[in-house]
Amino acid sequence: MNSKIVLRLNTSAEQLASLERLQAAFAEVCNELGPIVQENRCWNRVTLHHLAYRKLREQFPALGSQMICNAIYSVSRAARLIFQNRASPWSIEKRVDLPLPRLRFAPAAPVFFDRHTLSLRQGRLSMYTLDGRLRFDVALTPSDEQRFREEKIKEIVLSRDAQGFFLVFSFGEAEGVSGASEFPEYLMILEPSILAA
Repeated sequence: MNSKIVLRLNTSAEQLASLERLQAAFAEVCNELGPIVQENRCWNRVTLHHLAYRKLREQFPALGSQMICNAIYSVSRAARLIFQNRASPWSIEKRVDLPLPRLRFAPAAPVFFDRHTLSLRQGRLSMYTLDGRLRFDVALTPSDEQRFREEKIKEIVLSRDAQGFFLVFSFGEAEGVSGASEFPEYLMILEPSILAA
């Protein structure tokens, strides 16, 4: 069985603009975390939360507390992929005595949601944005409805392609990063030599 369900969002012009603003703000918060990860060599989600949460809440009050937590999760997840993956050229195993590069998220990087910031009930989707909650009607198959009722959602990610915004719901248990071989296009890796220039 497919471990994901993809739902395309039919957006008005106003909704599209709202989702674009949210995506840009989310990436901005992620980029504030990049130097903290680099300097502290820390991407454990709980530790990163303790290091950065209060400052980020003060710096980005419009984003809301739960979306700050989701940005911390996003950065922790990306850093695990880059620094703990043995296939990665930036693996900490290969950089024992070298400084870490900095992670940089593109403005179109995906936005992570959770049960506090997104809900789906009876074919009606409600999601948090900087402009308040947006609501969408979504067409679910009976088998999709059953999965939402019975299975555990691992991640909810908002992304955008040429056709518009879409949500990806991933089901199941958390995966490790050791087998990942592709790095996200939205993530840039800035070496310390580039940052110093």
